[in-house]
Amino acid sequence: MSKVMVQAPRRRPFGDLGLAKTVQAAVDEIVELYKADGIPWVVGYSGGKDSTATLQLIWLALQKLPADELTKPVHVITTDTLVENPVVSAWVNRSLEVMGKKAQELGLPLTPNKLTPELADTFWVNLIGKGYPAPRPKFRWCTERLKIKPSNSFIRSMVRAHGEAILVLGMRKQESSTRARVMATHEAKRVRERLAPNANLPNSLIYTPIESWSSDEVWMFLMQVDNPWGYSNKDLLTMYQGASPDSECPLVVDSSTPSCGDSRFGCWTCTLVDQDKSMTAMVLNDAEKAWMEPLLALRNELDLADDRELRDFRRMNGTVQLFHDDPIPGPYTQPSRQRWLRRLLEAQEEVRRNGPSEVSDIELITLAELEEIRRIWVVDKHEFEDSLPRVYAEATGRPYPGKALDEALPLGAVEVELLAELCGEDRLHFETVRELLDVERRHRNQLRRAGLFPALEKALAKGFYDDKEDAVNYARRQKATRQAIDDVDLASGIIQPALDAPADETTGTPAAVFDDFR
Repeated sequence: MSKVMVQAPRRRPFGDLGLAKTVQAAVDEIVELYKADGIPWVVGYSGGKDSTATLQLIWLALQKLPADELTKPVHVITTDTLVENPVVSAWVNRSLEVMGKKAQELGLPLTPNKLTPELADTFWVNLIGKGYPAPRPKFRWCTERLKIKPSNSFIRSMVRAHGEAILVLGMRKQESSTRARVMATHEAKRVRERLAPNANLPNSLIYTPIESWSSDEVWMFLMQVDNPWGYSNKDLLTMYQGASPDSECPLVVDSSTPSCGDSRFGCWTCTLVDQDKSMTAMVLNDAEKAWMEPLLALRNELDLADDRELRDFRRMNGTVQLFHDDPIPGPYTQPSRQRWLRRLLEAQEEVRRNGPSEVSDIELITLAELEEIRRIWVVDKHEFEDSLPRVYAEATGRPYPGKALDEALPLGAVEVELLAELCGEDRLHFETVRELLDVERRHRNQLRRAGLFPALEKALAKGFYDDKEDAVNYARRQKATRQAIDDVDLASGIIQPALDAPADETTGTPAAVFDDFR
């Protein structure tokens, strides 16, 4: 006798209440919470479906209130990492512009704010300038700098000014099991109706108006309720169609939030996932988006399974650290950083040539970032051959638009070429002499040349080795010596045994060492 599988009936959208009553209940709740105190609201807005639905509910609630009850500000914040998907970035920027004008016209206390990372924290300044390798799950240096710091800085400014702040997020329990667990933790700690304390930001509370909504319910709301600031929700749906999966990048205020690389609303440079499914879908499913292929190609070039050949065998401070007797790779080498810059500028030129008119002047990297990268190369890394203007000219066919250096270099271009020729294949020798010359020049005109000898010693220590093999052998001897001393101390009871550091899954490096890249 065959068994008949009975499928549970699918839940009706918005249950027994239906769309209209559910929306009305949500708006009434928002009105009540808004009027309950004088704490300003900070609304996270990415331009995606969940944050748009949340903001629409808040807008509808504000429109219900008389002018004398619109007593506290509502700040809408969008974090632009400067490496956002260009299509989404243009969409969000236009939305903020329309939103601000409409709010002012209606007299609503709602202000859009586009946040960006500090210059020293941008993606390209860290990767091309400092040489940080492309982000990995165990070395996720980008999230803190690009997303968490800008949003948290804004929220803290609200807390300083008003004592408290309420953070309104478009988080939903049905997004993922991880999100459900996080929201369950918030729910268990609620201090009053619908408001939970933010563990990462003191004196701030979290409110999630659509936490129980499904994805279908969000879309039903967006398609049947007109966008109150006059933007097109149907165009938003068009942006989502063909993408996999159907998700957006939320406002990130702590490191527990997963990577946004699988979503449409994330960074086009994201290497925290195996494949950028959203950009791939855009390019494959829409012929008008084919101009983004150079971005996808560059992103895939960054996502190397093994990039050791592109990185220095020394750490950023010049030391050689071992794991299982192999050196832990450090920052990208000078040739690698120059190559990434050239590839980025070439991609920018190709997009400008082949893309639509709205991206004809797109900046994948800003002039301010180029100037900071140039400063890091010349000043911090002592690469006084000043190669950035040359790379820029070769990649774009135009002269570098930045300012002239405000200091004399130790050697001219001809002398640098001669020095490189004299050093031949001995790259370490060339880098050591170059840094020694630069250190001496920087201290030459000082009345007190304090720090000169430590700086010279540091330069000599970095170039102390004949080559990589010599450096690794030296580090192994040092490690063996330390191990012998530890064994003696352990046998005598002077020290206690310690557990080995957990190894990184992808590289085999200790997680603690890998995270502390510098």
